[in-house]
Amino acid sequence: MPDQPNILYIFTDQQRADTMACYGNAMIETPNLNALADQSFVFDNAYVSSPICTPSRSTIMTGLWPHTNGCTSNNIPFDPSVPTIADMLPDEYATGYYGKWHLGDEVIRQHGFDRWVSIENQYREYHTDTEYHTVFSDYHRFLVDLGYTPDKESEGAMVFSRPFAAALPEEHTKSRFLADRASEFIHENREQPFVLYVNIFEPHPPYDGPFNDLYDPAAIPESPVFLKDPPDNASHIHVMRKDESQSGAGFEPAPDGPLTEAFWREIRARYWGLVTLVDRAVGRILRALDDAGIADRTIVVYSSEHGDQLGDHNIIQKAVFYEQSIRGPMLVRAPWPSESHTRIEGRYSHVDTVPTLLDLVGADIPGELQGRSQARVLAGDDSLTGNDAIIDWTGRNAAPNEFAAELDAVLNTPHRTIIADDGWKLTLTAAGQCELYDLNTDPWEDVNLFESPAQSSRISDMAARLRRWQQQAGDAADLPQI
Repeated sequence: MPDQPNILYIFTDQQRADTMACYGNAMIETPNLNALADQSFVFDNAYVSSPICTPSRSTIMTGLWPHTNGCTSNNIPFDPSVPTIADMLPDEYATGYYGKWHLGDEVIRQHGFDRWVSIENQYREYHTDTEYHTVFSDYHRFLVDLGYTPDKESEGAMVFSRPFAAALPEEHTKSRFLADRASEFIHENREQPFVLYVNIFEPHPPYDGPFNDLYDPAAIPESPVFLKDPPDNASHIHVMRKDESQSGAGFEPAPDGPLTEAFWREIRARYWGLVTLVDRAVGRILRALDDAGIADRTIVVYSSEHGDQLGDHNIIQKAVFYEQSIRGPMLVRAPWPSESHTRIEGRYSHVDTVPTLLDLVGADIPGELQGRSQARVLAGDDSLTGNDAIIDWTGRNAAPNEFAAELDAVLNTPHRTIIADDGWKLTLTAAGQCELYDLNTDPWEDVNLFESPAQSSRISDMAARLRRWQQQAGDAADLPQI
């Protein structure tokens, strides 16, 4: 192992696992991600901690569950006392965070990071100090310097809206901006150890970009549950999310009129185009490592903080517990644990990422972390056999909508999901119907088996394991007794 290896952690916003060749999709143009996967450990089943932005990001940065670090729903500011991986590394490391933060005070350097490049002015209303309203993102200033005029009022100032930025040419997109800034960081810090987190905003909505026409909507394969309603006995959260998406909610901006099949297919084609845009940005960043001569002493991680339903189960975006929302890509390029790069079977959780990275660079792992290092798995000395993945959903901080009281009540009621290494998946909640799926025979979660008498013993066993996890993780969520 190199002495004090670098860490380059690239993660996207809202990217499903099945958008890359290593996860079965060879139709999207992702040559750089394909090359990275060929050189990496590929986790077959990597799960986020929660299928929504802020809670998932909080786990990625801390190795703690959202209910522990306090970021249980969107737009909750990160408590300054909670350390991130940047706080846990030795002092010799240069630290940088580039991209969307979505953990409070978006444009302010914080939580142990020395360098900070921001791209979002979307969250100005959540600033903890009104003085921060005078600070604009680095990407905002980049666009102003190019002669663009802000188009949206926010907290008393004009900023660039997401639809405006998405419609720009490739060289002015957020992903390209971040790729160029990240490349500069890599070259400037090539003589010292560093950790650089780069969060690329795409393929997050508004489902618009420079490659809108790259893919034919009619040629994109549809899943067995594309535009198919969730099972009748699925959780109310799924059913109401289906109704919400049919109304146009969840799109940015919301479309006029009903959502047709042609509209859904166009969204999927545009989403694929955004994945190609991401791939080009990743390629630029990885070439910077090669040009700086430090690729062989840099751990590269590629992941996402949740997925997107894209019309599967007739739902748009995320905040549900189907596989399309809770699974994402997970690649780790670190040549020294094992001479052969391979696929990692089993269930992997993002809560294990911080301790794994600390272990890989030889740093101390704080005892309070709730994840555990999987470095031995990468070395081939252990496996993920017996490893359950947990989804930690407490609620979402969303504005009331036309479905108001009932929808808000369900979406803000705790749900906990356990995905066992044998492929069975259980979701428990006090809000409506609980769910059980056999991912081995029903990978698209089309048949809810929770009420099947034949599965009562399995449900009891999985519920008991979920309760044990609650005890170990200090989780006080009120779940039904099984």
